[in-house]
Amino acid sequence: MLRKNFKNLFGFLAVASLIFTSFTSDVNAGAHEKKKESFAAKCNPMEVVIHASYGGGTDQTARMMSIRARKEFDQDIQVVGKRGGSGSKAQNYVKSKPADGCTILALTESHLYTMARGKSDMKISDITGIVRAMEEPTFIVINAQNTKIDTVKKMISESKKKPITTGIASIGGTEHIGMYQWSKASGTEFKPVSFGSGAQSLQALASGKIDVALLNPSEAAGLIADKKVKAVVLLAPKRLKDYPDVPSSFELGYKVNVATTRGYAVLASTPDAIKKELSAKLLKGMKHEVFASYLKGSSLDPETSPAGMDVWEPQLKANYKDAATALKELGLLK
Repeated sequence: MLRKNFKNLFGFLAVASLIFTSFTSDVNAGAHEKKKESFAAKCNPMEVVIHASYGGGTDQTARMMSIRARKEFDQDIQVVGKRGGSGSKAQNYVKSKPADGCTILALTESHLYTMARGKSDMKISDITGIVRAMEEPTFIVINAQNTKIDTVKKMISESKKKPITTGIASIGGTEHIGMYQWSKASGTEFKPVSFGSGAQSLQALASGKIDVALLNPSEAAGLIADKKVKAVVLLAPKRLKDYPDVPSSFELGYKVNVATTRGYAVLASTPDAIKKELSAKLLKGMKHEVFASYLKGSSLDPETSPAGMDVWEPQLKANYKDAATALKELGLLK
């Protein structure tokens, strides 16, 4: 009997051992398989490629985004600057890299204009937008002392007598196209004056050399608070909570939405599984309080500003189409 019980016990232990071994093997295999499937583990390191100066808005946004993204991917992320050609150097660099998800292009409207004008090797069809980081609307601002055009109605009326001089960084740039879209919808006659940078435009506005400039809330906040400039209209669907007295273009009957969008893209030939992982993890990281606080500092809603691939990819392509149309109408396409 004892021998029989020992035999049964031995048999039970053998089966249990086999089950345990099988279970642990499956767990280990699953972990190994998961690691094997993670593209980020093969990046050395991940790169976010920017086209602008270090310390600027694009750089700051990329660095704030990468704080939590490093944790999500368990991988180092470096911000790499490729300046020149209004984004063409950054685009061509990304296009030269493998389509493995390890190289991410930081996008602003400048990239869209450069592609539309054929100034780089990259075409809009070469990339897929994986996540939007922020969408910052645009104010049309005036010198706070200029009472002749301190309302939209006055501005339109005055422009019929003499075109509104508008400070822009460059011909065919964001401010130029934004003001063109506003003038087309509202009937405001304007004359663009290129200064090479937004800072020089503001100096000209302060001295009275130009009538208006286009600024994002993050750029205008201090100037508005100091009463050096006044925001006449926000080119967006609705008012900003922090600026309740500034009407939106949509509520005035002009469907003009001019915003600085910052988002991220990878080569279109990147495997779908990698695109989805990138979109999900980057979006999760940007929903964290670290990035949310950064957005709040620019009067942006952290619940709506970041968006995944399902929103950002079609928006990116629609923004490109709008940009190309405006550039064509301005006679700036080849």
